Amino acid sequence: MTTNISDRLKTLGIDLPPPGPPAAAYVMAATTGNTVFLSGHIAKRDGKPWVGKLGKDMDTDTGKAAARSIAIDLISTLQSHLGSLDKVKRIVKVMGLVNSADTYTEQHLVVNGCSELLFEVFGDAGKHARSAFGVAQIPLGACVEIELIAEI
Repeated sequence: MTTNISDRLKTLGIDLPPPGPPAAAYVMAATTGNTVFLSGHIAKRDGKPWVGKLGKDMDTDTGKAAARSIAIDLISTLQSHLGSLDKVKRIVKVMGLVNSADTYTEQHLVVNGCSELLFEVFGDAGKHARSAFGVAQIPLGACVEIELIAEI
């Protein structure tokens, strides 16, 4: 028995928010052939940028929660762009940028917040290649930014 993605989201208690608009001169999603590229999504809390710097004023568990919230926003953008999440054959690549203090080295654990949710939602199709980087700053002071590539 195959479970569709919408049912899996309901089982996980996730209601997708409306997708957010771009913050500058770009689109949130672009398709070429059978590949969808999602622009970087920043962490938000209560509709505003989730501001912080890992290793300075934010710990790894909080960063991981922020990355999980981005996964929900990425899924929302995918659904809006494709019309149905069931069109996703697999999540191919995730790239995470973590606003980090110079000595912070747990970026990979922060981005797990996104990766783990993608696995839960998409099952084996959610297993992806990934990069996680520490950066000096992210637009609007956000703690985490993540972009995604999917095959349809």
